[in-house]
Amino acid sequence: MTRLVLLRHGRTAWNHDGRAQGHADVPLDAEGEAQAKAVAPVLAALEPAALWSSDLARAAQTAAFVAAETGLDPVLDPRLREFDIGPHRTGLTLAEYAAAHPQEAAALAAGDWGAIPGRETHDDVIGRFVPALTSYAAALGPGETGVVVTHGAALRVATAAFLGWSVDVTASLGVLANCGWIELELGTSSWDGGTPRWRLRAWNRVVM
Repeated sequence: MTRLVLLRHGRTAWNHDGRAQGHADVPLDAEGEAQAKAVAPVLAALEPAALWSSDLARAAQTAAFVAAETGLDPVLDPRLREFDIGPHRTGLTLAEYAAAHPQEAAALAAGDWGAIPGRETHDDVIGRFVPALTSYAAALGPGETGVVVTHGAALRVATAAFLGWSVDVTASLGVLANCGWIELELGTSSWDGGTPRWRLRAWNRVVM
C-alpha cells in the first residue's frame, strides 16, 4: 500500500496559550518535544521511505525526532508552511486580536479573509500546498510510505483539496491534535471501476 502520513507538529507555548502562530518561527515547548519523541517510533514502524517537513521551527524540530528514529534526512519545504495570518494576528489570542483590530476580527469571523492585510486565503494555501503533496505522492514507489510534517490549519484545507473535495468539507473535519496525524492511501476499489486514487484512511490518529 502506497501511503502518505501527514503529521501535525508538536505543541508550542503559543499553542498552549491560544496565540496564533502563522509563519512565526515558534519552537516546541517541553510538552511538544515529548509528543514528538513519542510519535517518532510509531511512524518509524511504518518504515517510511521519505520525510518532508515545513521549514518553520516547530515542524522542523518535530521532523528531527522522526528523522532520528528512521535514519531519514528531512527535506524542508516552505510550501508546507501554516497559513500566513498577517502581521496583526500573529502572537495574539483571539480576544486580544478583537480588542486591538476589531474590523479585522469581524472580517475573520465572517470568513472574509481577503479583507485582512497579509492573510492567506484557502486558495493561496491550496495553491502552494497541494503541488507539494502531489510531487511527494509521485516520488513514492509502489508500497512506499512518505511522512510529511506540517501544520494543522493548512493540513485541513490542503488534504481536502488533494483528495478532490470541496473546500466546504473542511468545516466538517476535526481539529488535529498536536502530533496527530492523517493517513492517505493510494488504492483501487471495484465500485469506482478500479481506478487508483488517493483516499483518506485515518484522521487525527494520536499516540495513546
